[in-house]
Amino acid sequence: MRSLGRNSAQRRALLRNMTTSVLKYGKIETTEAKAKEVRRVVEKMITLGKQGDLSAYRQALAYLTDEAVANKLFKEIAPGYKERQGGYTRVIKAGYRRGDGTPMAIVELV
Repeated sequence: MRSLGRNSAQRRALLRNMTTSVLKYGKIETTEAKAKEVRRVVEKMITLGKQGDLSAYRQALAYLTDEAVANKLFKEIAPGYKERQGGYTRVIKAGYRRGDGTPMAIVELV
């Protein structure tokens, strides 16, 4: 796992917020390194949503920061991927940030 220049608590909070945003809005724009890390977590959340049982729902609620997003995950997003065996997200390179030249990327649900 990449450290992303943060300690473990800050990194976990960052990934939780970004995962919630991807599931809420469908896509976000961020740096490439963060995009590659958040993709791993979003894939795991969708896999929990596909399980659909109470235990998986509680695990998702423990990680996501918004209960409405967890409901959306289990009722709308995960059923759409029922036949898919993985690869629920896509990372598209989006050029470089103007201020510091950091490579940017878009994370979106497929």
